[in-house]
Amino acid sequence: MGFGQGLSGLRAQAQKLDVIGNNIANSSTVGFKSSSISFSDVYASSRVGLGTSVAAVNQNFGVGIVSNTGGQFDIAIDGAAGFFRMQDASGSVFFTRNGEFGPNKEGYLTNNQGQFLTGFIKDAETGLYGLNPEPIRIPTGNIAARATGAISGPDAGVMARRMNLDADAIVPTVTPLDPLNPDSYNTSVPMTVYDSLGREHQLTQYFVKTGDNAWDVHYQLNSDTSAIVTRSITFTTGGEIATGASGLSIAFDPAQRTDPLDPASPLAFPTLAGADALSIPLNYSIATQFGGGHNLEFQQDGYGTGEYTSMSISQDGTIVANYTNGEMAEVGYIVLANFANLQGLQPVGGNAWAQTAASGEAILGRPGQNGMSMVKGQALEESNVDMGTELVNMIISQRAYQANAQTITTQSEILQTLINIR
Repeated sequence: MGFGQGLSGLRAQAQKLDVIGNNIANSSTVGFKSSSISFSDVYASSRVGLGTSVAAVNQNFGVGIVSNTGGQFDIAIDGAAGFFRMQDASGSVFFTRNGEFGPNKEGYLTNNQGQFLTGFIKDAETGLYGLNPEPIRIPTGNIAARATGAISGPDAGVMARRMNLDADAIVPTVTPLDPLNPDSYNTSVPMTVYDSLGREHQLTQYFVKTGDNAWDVHYQLNSDTSAIVTRSITFTTGGEIATGASGLSIAFDPAQRTDPLDPASPLAFPTLAGADALSIPLNYSIATQFGGGHNLEFQQDGYGTGEYTSMSISQDGTIVANYTNGEMAEVGYIVLANFANLQGLQPVGGNAWAQTAASGEAILGRPGQNGMSMVKGQALEESNVDMGTELVNMIISQRAYQANAQTITTQSEILQTLINIR
């Protein structure tokens, strides 16, 4: 027995107590990952060991408890696979599990160290995502208005959600249509549509039965009775729509027209000055004609402008901005990173790690894809420190420290005995 073995044991247990103390100190640190220490024996051309040494300090990347916080910008990784990819002002990249974020004065999402949360940003014009991760910025301005009928597709313009015209309706005896005279039409449906500046206009549809299974629909924008356009629809004897199911359109355009009842002629509408021409596709494909009364409900795809109010995070990392007009706009999605060797990551403080040669290159992916965990908005991942385990380890380490100290005391007594031999 020598002093060296005891001293190495004291040093090793002191470092173990440091690790335990650091774990306990960070038991309330969001996203903190506890550490454990590994020892190895020491031999040097001798059958008798020379003590112990610290082989490694390993990190436990197990998942902590995910707690709901209600914080708009709080994000938790709901699983073991993945780190938030952070970038500082100099462009250096770090990785963390701490999802405490908030917007800085420019609107970028940052953590408490001022590092930027990165993701793939969606181009509002093309609808495509960027090719490289970028700092995520929350919009603060208004969402642009969208004119009714400005987009394409089956749901563009005005679409019937429920549309049944009463087969028992009587052909009106008052002609032609007079919006002020309800005897000149069978039923009417007013609804709000929008121009390209987000201004509201009232579009009224007047349904007039013209004969068996035949109807005319007259369209009036606002109170302009001089600019009423008419479309005709017919039904089969089985009550299903036969013509005019889709592909119809009504146009309100500042250009001149020759005949207000000509379906192919654009209509003058002076109050649209300053906005694009308003052309509204119609879809009556689900329309029916059965006895039992009118049942009409329509939706339209336009909206006025709205102010930014909040953001939300979906499980796949999609960041959605919410606006006062009820619309939502996708900003982009958060990117997560994973590594082949997590133990190769280098802790850099601030609850973050840096990539090293030992960890390998970061593998990037969208939450829920490419092996990455999902994320959860308005939640945070707590520290994975188990206080009970740490306190027990502290007692064990303390006893081991005392035992190593005792070996040094025993060696001292042996030397004193040798010195006292005469």
